Formats: sequence, C-alpha cells, structure tokens
Amino acid sequence: MTLSSVFGKSDRFSVFIVTNVNRERPGEELQKNTDMTTEYHDEPEDETSSFWNKEPTPVSLPGLFRFRRWLFPALTATVILILIIAVGASNTKTLNRLWSVEKSVSNLTESLSAAQQLTKDTAKDVYRLKFAVENNKDQLTSVSEALKQISALDTISRTVATLKCSLERLIRNASTIEGCCPLGWDLFGTSCYMFSKTALNWNDARDWCNGHESHLVILNTDEEWDFVTRHSLGTFYWIGLTDERTGKWEWVNQTPYIMNRRRWKPGQPDSWTEHGLGPGDEDCAHLHDDGRLNDLHCTITLRYICQRHSQRS
Repeated sequence: MTLSSVFGKSDRFSVFIVTNVNRERPGEELQKNTDMTTEYHDEPEDETSSFWNKEPTPVSLPGLFRFRRWLFPALTATVILILIIAVGASNTKTLNRLWSVEKSVSNLTESLSAAQQLTKDTAKDVYRLKFAVENNKDQLTSVSEALKQISALDTISRTVATLKCSLERLIRNASTIEGCCPLGWDLFGTSCYMFSKTALNWNDARDWCNGHESHLVILNTDEEWDFVTRHSLGTFYWIGLTDERTGKWEWVNQTPYIMNRRRWKPGQPDSWTEHGLGPGDEDCAHLHDDGRLNDLHCTITLRYICQRHSQRS
C-alpha cells in the first residue's frame, strides 16, 4: 500500500509530504521524493483524491430561511405598533377621565361661587332685617298692639254672634238644643237656608252666598230635598249644581253628583244650545216650580238658595 492510495493525490497534500520528507532526509532521498511527486501527478485521480480536491459546494438557503430574515423585524414592528395603539387608547381614556374630572371641578366651582354669593346675599338680608328691627321697634310694638286688638275684636265678634243667636232663639221661641241661624234664614238639621227674594245669574248668586259665609245649596239626603222643595214650590231657584267646569255634573264644592232621573223634569238635562244667550249650552241646574230639576244657561237670572252651618250658643 502506497501513501497515494491512503491520502490521495491532491497537489496541496503532496507538497506537504515532500516538504516534510526533505526536512527529515536531506540530500540522498530528494531525488526519490521528486520522482514520487512526478509519478503522483501523472496518475489519474480516483474518488478518494477527488474528495480532498473538491471545493465545498455553496448551499442555497431555502425560501423559509429567507423569510425568517424578515420575520423578526416584522414581528418587532407589529409589537411596537400594538404598543403604540394601546398607549394611544390608554391616553384617550385618560384624557376623557381628565376632561370629566375637569368638568366636575368646574361645576363644583360654579356651585361654590353661587353658594358663596347666596351666603353673602343672605348675610346682607339678615343685616338689613336686623337694622330694620332695631330702627322700627316702635312700629313693631304698634303691630303687636294691633294684633292684640284684632284678637280682642274677634272675641267680641264671637260674643256678639252668640248674643245674636240667643236673641233670635228667643224671638222664634226655639229650644236651646237647636242651632242658631241669622235672621231671615231657616234652620233645618245642622244647616241654615236662605231663600232669596232677589234674582241673580248663577255665578253672581254663587258669589253672593260665598260672601255671606255660605254657599249655593247642596242637597245630599232625601230629607234635605224634601225640606228645600217644600219651601221652593211655585218659584225657580238656582242651586249649587253645574257641569260647566268638567262637563260632568258636580256640586259647588266639586264633589260628584250621582244622577237621579226621578228628580229631573222629563227629558232633562238636555244641554240645549238654541237658547240664543251666547256660547255654551245649559250648564247650571235650578229647581223648577214643581220642585224638580232642570238645566238652564247660567246667564239667566233667578232666585237662589244659600246654605251654611248653624251656630251653637
């Protein structure tokens, strides 16, 4: 077995061998090594020698490796973009919260300013009132005296009413158990009734009764109906019944009226509009001469019946 068969015959390796041989054995074997070198160049290359002589074949990166070169920068840019968006959204929320807080502080400041102004105005009013009290003590004393006089007058008025009631009871020879009504009023139960001798329209009659501590008559019981109709036969009288306010019949104290047809004239109430007395239909009720009810236009003048509570002596 020769050296060429073991190590191959590449030029670079043969030069290495010759050099080493020449170093170890100068002179006598130089020619022999030269011949071996020559012989080595003349021999054909086998597969073993080609292995040492071949230059390394450059290996091309596949598409995946080329893509990896761009993958990391792309991911880095994506992460940075996401961070920027997140920071921007966070900043937007923070700005909105700051704006809300600023608005609340502004409103609170305005409220405090208004409260301070109100406090100042109140203090001024208190000072003025105090000044007015100090400078008008005499007038306040006069007012106090006037109130005492009014109270005394009210007491005197009640005493006069009691004396008047007693006098009227003596005039009528009434029992002390019965109540007391003004002169010209009729007592029934706990109420006094006044059957007028003059005629007014419904609204004026209502106002007259209210001005005399009474109201247009309200009839709730059969006994009251019987008493009033006995004293009203043969004459028309306004009573405290109307549908002018709501379109439904009610008493002057705005309590509902329960419809009872037997107390009305046949076919009544009919809300007649051909009366020629102006706008509106017949919104006010009166007692007919037979004691039954009828509706009329409120501007017609009739006599009227007032009702009030009786007094006790």
